[in-house]
This record gives sequence, structure tokens and C-alpha cells, in this order.
Amino acid sequence: MRAKDAVGRYGEQVAARYLTERGYEVLERNWRGTRGELDLVTRRGGTLVVVEVKTRRGTGFGHPAEAVTRAKLDRIRRLTAEWLHTRAAPRYEVRIDVVAVILPRAGAAQVEHLQGVL
Repeated sequence: MRAKDAVGRYGEQVAARYLTERGYEVLERNWRGTRGELDLVTRRGGTLVVVEVKTRRGTGFGHPAEAVTRAKLDRIRRLTAEWLHTRAAPRYEVRIDVVAVILPRAGAAQVEHLQGVL
């Protein structure tokens, strides 16, 4: 596994733990649809929350959340609709969040949860 991929996977683990500790139930990790992947599909109460996780080792190239472009959000919306269709899921309120994870050289990961990014 490439170092970049390992950082991303670790960031997804950090994000899942962070959300679980705050009452979210993780329904899917790395769900693959026809045109991409959803990092985390979670539920909190009656809300389905699709979470895009962005992880970086620092902010030298900008904040991790800045990597979530309009095109990326459009793809996440389409994948979310596909997930709902394939799961015959009950009617949920749906929200897309971004969890930005920064992994400093020393100390704990820094997590920022941006809710309802659309």
C-alpha cells in the first residue's frame, strides 16, 4: 500500500471513531458504486449522513476540506442516490458532511467535522 493510501485509510478510521463516539452509526465503509466510492455512510437518528473524509499530514497544501470541490460533491450526491436505490433504504433525511483529519508529526490527530456542506 502506498504511503498516501495508508494515510487516507488511517484518516477514515479516525473519522469513523470520532463519529461513533458522537452517536453516529457507521452503516458502510468504502462503499463502491458504479462511478466511485463513498468513504463512510452513517446514520444518526433519522438522518442518513454520507461522509467524505479528507486526510493530510499538515496544511502546507491547504486545509484537507479544500480538496472537496463542487465536482466531488456532485459525484457524492450521485453515489448517495445510487446507495439509497440499491439498499431500498427507508426514507431518510440525507446530509453530506466532510470530516477533515490532520495528522501532525507528533500528538493526536486533529479532526474537524463540517456538517451539511451542500
